[in-house]
Amino acid sequence: PETRVLVTGASRGIGEVTAAAFARRGCTLGLLARNEDRLNEVVAQLPGEGHETLAADAGDRESVTAAVERFGVVDVAMANAGRADYAPFHDMDVEVIEEMTRLNWLGTVYLVKAVLPGMLERRRGHIVLVSSGAGLRSFPSGAVYGATKAAVRGFGEALWHELDGTGVSLTIVYPGEVKTSIHEGKDDLPEWRRHSEEAEAEPLGEQIVEAVESDEQAVYYPKAIRGLRVTHGISPRLGDRVVRRMRGRSAAPRD
Repeated sequence: PETRVLVTGASRGIGEVTAAAFARRGCTLGLLARNEDRLNEVVAQLPGEGHETLAADAGDRESVTAAVERFGVVDVAMANAGRADYAPFHDMDVEVIEEMTRLNWLGTVYLVKAVLPGMLERRRGHIVLVSSGAGLRSFPSGAVYGATKAAVRGFGEALWHELDGTGVSLTIVYPGEVKTSIHEGKDDLPEWRRHSEEAEAEPLGEQIVEAVESDEQAVYYPKAIRGLRVTHGISPRLGDRVVRRMRGRSAAPRD
């Protein structure tokens, strides 16, 4: 039987490469993003047939619900759409805060709310939530972004337990600095972010698909991101020391 996969934020970056990885395994894709022209370009490059473009706003509940209904049965749903804006909290416009919250956090909720009833009824399915390394340990100028990704983490950790025995699985993805277009044209990146090495996105796409196939609870990419969870969980001060060593004092200026 065909496996039908719906990916939000599929027009670029992690969403695009993960969609390609699923397509290479013979899955049928539904690609959701606002930029329909770009979605058409992505679909044209995918192997296989029957893929659909779903031009929709991932941060709008009615738009997401309509897109899911249009696509039909969803076996795997990946909540990936998001935006990253950086600034000291007191300098950040409320409109930007609301938009990040709407897309990164509520967009995740809207997708899961739309696909989960069908998965529970069929007693099968897999949900992939894209959090972030910043959802494990937030950074200066990333207070709001980190908060939205921490919300995704907390939501996913609880939902993973709630879904026990239902036939529905869940994986949380924690990317670190990955080469995507999410920061293109932005000159507001904090010092610790400007000088960070970025990992290629394609291997992460493969890892996400493999995690779905093997029913893994979490994906850390690159592997060093797991260290954020371990060190910060043991002691925030220990975590700060490790972060300072990796990214400089601007990433954890307060002793």
